[in-house]
Amino acid sequence: MSQTDRYQSPLSERYASKEMQYIFSPDMKFRTWRKLWIALAETEKELGLPITQEQIDELKAHADDINYDVAKAREKECRHDVMSHVYAYGVQCPKAKGIIHLGATSCYVGDNTDIIVMNEALKLVKKKLINVIAELAKFADKYKDQPTLAFTHFQPAQPTTVGKRATLWMQEFLMDLEDLEYVQSTLKLLGSKGTTGTQASFLELFDGDQETIDKIDPMIAEKMGFKSCYPVSGQTYSRKVDTRVLNILAGIAASATKFSNDIRLLQHLKEVEEPFEKGQIGSSAMAYKRNPMRSERIASLSRYVITDALNPAITSATQWFERTLDDSANKRLSIPEGFLAIDGILDLCLNVVDGLVVYPKVIYKHLMAELPFMATENIMMDAVKAGGDRQELHERIRELSMIAGKHVKEEGRDNDLLDLIAQDPMFNLSREELEKTMDPSKYTGRASVQVDAFLKNVVQPVLDENSEVLGMTAEINV
Repeated sequence: MSQTDRYQSPLSERYASKEMQYIFSPDMKFRTWRKLWIALAETEKELGLPITQEQIDELKAHADDINYDVAKAREKECRHDVMSHVYAYGVQCPKAKGIIHLGATSCYVGDNTDIIVMNEALKLVKKKLINVIAELAKFADKYKDQPTLAFTHFQPAQPTTVGKRATLWMQEFLMDLEDLEYVQSTLKLLGSKGTTGTQASFLELFDGDQETIDKIDPMIAEKMGFKSCYPVSGQTYSRKVDTRVLNILAGIAASATKFSNDIRLLQHLKEVEEPFEKGQIGSSAMAYKRNPMRSERIASLSRYVITDALNPAITSATQWFERTLDDSANKRLSIPEGFLAIDGILDLCLNVVDGLVVYPKVIYKHLMAELPFMATENIMMDAVKAGGDRQELHERIRELSMIAGKHVKEEGRDNDLLDLIAQDPMFNLSREELEKTMDPSKYTGRASVQVDAFLKNVVQPVLDENSEVLGMTAEINV
């Protein structure tokens, strides 16, 4: 068959990086199986079973050159993926054939590999998440003093700065990073506990030696780079683990959606714009359009990840006793595709932040159209200093604000509140005096100071701690 006559996942073809795709590839899985078989054999040898160093060396010699053709042919006969690979490994390692997978069940390689793969995928997610935060930090610092109209309910509100707004996006990504680091720090291997988690097969292998059996899981964990194994299990590790991991991805997706939605709204206002390449086409019909394609894709993929997180939660809730197999098909889809999607999302976020374009003149225009309303308290204070009555001035400024608002909304005129106030003898203020109150920086409060403090006290320590992963760039496929 050609590449065009069957379904191909858009996550692989369009969105996810090659690095993330490899983590969930068959090659990564089956190489990990062989590492686990080696770890098991070494552990059993070290604990006294009659396994020779020659057998271990033979296993190690063929750890990476997997004979996929033999495994595939065998699986057609036995209909069991683990046993087909045990057989294929044994073909390459005739001396060690008899001790491969000794005392273990399929979940020994399957579940331990799932944990190892998720851990590797979380490392890549963490790396990309930190780089998104780093790029946002540069953006926030650059525009920390740039006044902009803030919004509550998407209605004009007291001004903030462009950089301060970026810290709101950053803070949510930092929360995701904290959650990721915590959950990753709690990941443990299943170990080798047998068909119902009782380690009955090892009780037989080691003639009932409880102290020796207690050493098996810790030794396997150490050989595979983990601190420990889950202390108890059925045949599988608890599917609650998958729920916790995908909830991390859903959290990142929610933060990415918030960020991307703000960019989409700002691009509508023509204040901030995501990267738009020279040859990019915004619309097949409207040649002038510059659609926020990347931000829309972030929102679209994020929606998939957020809903995908329901899969492991439902699976975890419906496991019967020591195990059922209704988790398997679901896990093959929900876990890899959740990671592939979040990988694409973070690449898009990094690409967007790295190329954000800010239009200060448009921002200023929008801000000045609303600032007279927001400056009324300062104007009222100046009028009081000039001899006015605060209560009377408050009522009059309310009336004039309504008139100016009517001029804007019903007649399409510019905001003429300052002219109305200057013409009113109650205020005793000239147009020139009123203009002095129109400096936008007077109305952004501590926004700039907050950005500096946030970057110094919160963001920079995280970047310093993870300096070895900084410097990533991301190119999107389409």
